[in-house]
Amino acid sequence: MPKGLYRLGCDIGGTFTDFVLVNDRAGRFTVYKCLTTPADPSDAVEQGIRALLDQIPGRKPDIDEIIHGTTLVINAIIERKGAVTGLITTRGFRDVLELGRELRYDAYDIFAEYPSPLVPRRLRLEVDERITSDGRVMRRLDPQAVRGVLAELRRAGVESLAVCLINSYRNPNHEKEIKALVEQEWPEVFLSTSVEVLPQIREYERTCTTATNAYVKPITARYLKKLAGRLESQGFGGKLYIMLSSGGITSVETAREFPVRIIESGPTAAVIASQHYGRMFKIPDIFCFDMGGTTAKSCLIQNGQAGLVSTFEVGRVQRFKKGSGLPIQVPVVDLMEIGAGGGSIARMSKMGLLQVGPQSAGADPGPVCYARGGREPTVTDADLVLGYLDPDYFLGGTMPLDKAAAEAAIAEKVAGPLGTSPLEAAFGIHDLINETMAAAAKTHIAEKGGNPKIITIAAFGGAGPVHAYGLAKKIGAPRIIVPPLAGVGSAMGFFTAPVAFDLSRSQRTALDDADFSQIEALFQELEAEGAAILQQSDPSRRVSFERTLMMRFVGQGAETDLAIERKPFQKLGKTLIRRRFDAVYQKLYGRTYPENPVEFVTFKVRASLPERPFRLPPLDRRRGRISECVKGRRPAFSVLKKKFVPFTVYDRSMLYPGARMPGPAIVEEKESTIVVGEDARARVDEYGFVWIDIK
Repeated sequence: MPKGLYRLGCDIGGTFTDFVLVNDRAGRFTVYKCLTTPADPSDAVEQGIRALLDQIPGRKPDIDEIIHGTTLVINAIIERKGAVTGLITTRGFRDVLELGRELRYDAYDIFAEYPSPLVPRRLRLEVDERITSDGRVMRRLDPQAVRGVLAELRRAGVESLAVCLINSYRNPNHEKEIKALVEQEWPEVFLSTSVEVLPQIREYERTCTTATNAYVKPITARYLKKLAGRLESQGFGGKLYIMLSSGGITSVETAREFPVRIIESGPTAAVIASQHYGRMFKIPDIFCFDMGGTTAKSCLIQNGQAGLVSTFEVGRVQRFKKGSGLPIQVPVVDLMEIGAGGGSIARMSKMGLLQVGPQSAGADPGPVCYARGGREPTVTDADLVLGYLDPDYFLGGTMPLDKAAAEAAIAEKVAGPLGTSPLEAAFGIHDLINETMAAAAKTHIAEKGGNPKIITIAAFGGAGPVHAYGLAKKIGAPRIIVPPLAGVGSAMGFFTAPVAFDLSRSQRTALDDADFSQIEALFQELEAEGAAILQQSDPSRRVSFERTLMMRFVGQGAETDLAIERKPFQKLGKTLIRRRFDAVYQKLYGRTYPENPVEFVTFKVRASLPERPFRLPPLDRRRGRISECVKGRRPAFSVLKKKFVPFTVYDRSMLYPGARMPGPAIVEEKESTIVVGEDARARVDEYGFVWIDIK
């Protein structure tokens, strides 16, 4: 069997761990799905890979690449299970992590809580040095004082160390001196310096990001070492890549050094898959909707491109309130995430109203119908009671569901307190979670200047195709596409992501006073640094670069991203850059101010290797009769008629190009179920995508 013929994608979610093995030459896919093992995620990875490879007849395939997405880093932050971390900073800036920006995320809540810093005050020590905002050395660093601080932190049991000095993004020399001293005096400690993690303006975000990187660095290093060992024990000798929050993939070495960049490792993959499908079908506005067991993630992709943001939050005290978490300033796909999944728990609020989520039953114990000890009814339990799921065909029949237990839990916990029937309570759970997702989707689409009435929803995840029809009805979307293997869509998305890395450097300069030759030299320096990082992954492939400017009006507090061509910066000219900035600003905010001066703040570069997307072969099934694809009929709840009606159930594996399925219909496959309402009709294209048009 030729070397490099196979690639494996592995995505660890909150409830399930998904595996997809692709044969690049034939375009064939082998899929496996198992429950996540929260205590040690690598257990599920090893078990799943063994079970997946057992499905391959004959000799085990020679896997060239394994691409992995994990929730390990974000879970370590949320659960506070990282390393004992110390911080070295400039004298007078010890309390930056607690002062933050002194903003209230809820102006009317006098009891509002804020996340505790990852580094306690006793482990935040100062050194007497100072660099000015333009990079001049005001007070030189005292090496002997640094040695004393290192000794104190060592005695305190620190395992990982963050170094973040004021204005070091303009002059990194003092941080480099501290790094040299650490390597000399304390080589075994894990070290993160802000000039390597985030050489950007804003000391709070920079300190928080560097401290977070240090906090999760040891646990990430141990996990990746253990994972690599387990893969090696199974005979894997290829390359292991990790999914980045920015939508690219990177080497294990880079992920180990910068774990803060893989916080949103898993959720971005479905967005990258949607981006690929949008370009494939030339869909201008595609709305990625990925609903799994714990959360629902979505992103509006415009003109074939998902947006990136520079800052996001983790570990929020109020999960969906901006400002209540720890700010992380690294590139991340601009997605929206809410606590709405198959495992979202339904319960009565203090006001006596039905509430669904954000708490989730997760993988352990899971929904009541899993029969693993869960007692709180969930969205999956409601979908089962409503007839959308077949209790004997969940995960292809490998995991039977207990419908009677789900009905009993809904009757006791929801229907009883509400004084309604179990069926009405089940529909209330289903409809409320759809309403929650629709409200969030409308906001997200509006913020991006989109129109929900012209978008196409791409449904992913085990629960996404079940709820996509209800979501589309609520936001007014006219069309849904459900890709092949949608239930493992994130793992599929790994194959479309390029090996990439994003770099940035802040250097505030007014446009009118800027030295364009100096800026070009800065871009070339960032590109050389990016190329060196990517050569660790594959030195034989050509590196390409994308450049971005972060600009703002002088005196403004927020920046606007401006993508530019990769050519000598001097050739762009100040007039052209100003004109482009005004055009982007006008599109985002409806107005601009041509008379006000603007300035450069940060310069960014994305280095990437050529993409290696999977190939979807046309369906090899000839046109047949739709009756041959029918599994039967079963009663399911009608959203329009508010009662049970007969739904025709189709076997997706039997569908052929051109097959048409009028609603009401249910299309089943091993990893997910598609629900088509009465006012919709579905068809299958030559690649096996199910297109649903809603009247």
